[in-house]
Amino acid sequence: MSSELSACMDVSAGTKTVVVAALLLDMDGTLVCSTDDVEQVWRIWCREQLLDPEPVLAMCHGMRSREVLRALAPQLDVEREAARLDELEMLHTGGDAIAGAGEMLCRLPPQRWAVVTSASERVARHRLHCAGLPLPTLLVGAEAVVNGKPDPEPYLLGAARLGISPARCLVFEDAPAGIESALRAGCTVVQVGGDAPIHPAVVAVIRDWREVKVDWGEGESLLVTLPA
Repeated sequence: MSSELSACMDVSAGTKTVVVAALLLDMDGTLVCSTDDVEQVWRIWCREQLLDPEPVLAMCHGMRSREVLRALAPQLDVEREAARLDELEMLHTGGDAIAGAGEMLCRLPPQRWAVVTSASERVARHRLHCAGLPLPTLLVGAEAVVNGKPDPEPYLLGAARLGISPARCLVFEDAPAGIESALRAGCTVVQVGGDAPIHPAVVAVIRDWREVKVDWGEGESLLVTLPA
């Protein structure tokens, strides 16, 4: 955990409370149950390109389409295919919100949270809207950065646009690429989903947002209570 964050634990209650200044939130698999949608889009695209989908599906979660394309289909026009994938994502969006996400977001002050996603801004806003979630004041999408997750650039940019040090930001992520991105940016990370930590540096693993409580602390800090 960053030295700029503080935490207290109540072992009897099985919780820990982290004092932060802002939350940076991934979208797919973190706020929205969109794993099936994402995989459907890539399967359709692989069918169009006559490519085996399995290597793509093993890599695509939490990463921009551009990074996946450059790694697995460098012979193709990356920008053209990324645009095609974007269109498919607009057509195939139907995931529900992760349990408790809407209630938690509605309680947060708008200037203290942002969505940092590997989806394009257009797709992200569409997917959040379809899931019935409030739209963020600040959204860092795929087109906002030169280097996508696992590079630290997305989370560094999210923190900078909020005007808050990355070391005072708490990130919620579900995918290895996103967790690596946030840790490299100097943020503290909570993992969403899974039975065990993907990375030893995550401070907590939650099943859904009903396990998270956010209150106001001193000096407009946020007190985030998590499973211990």
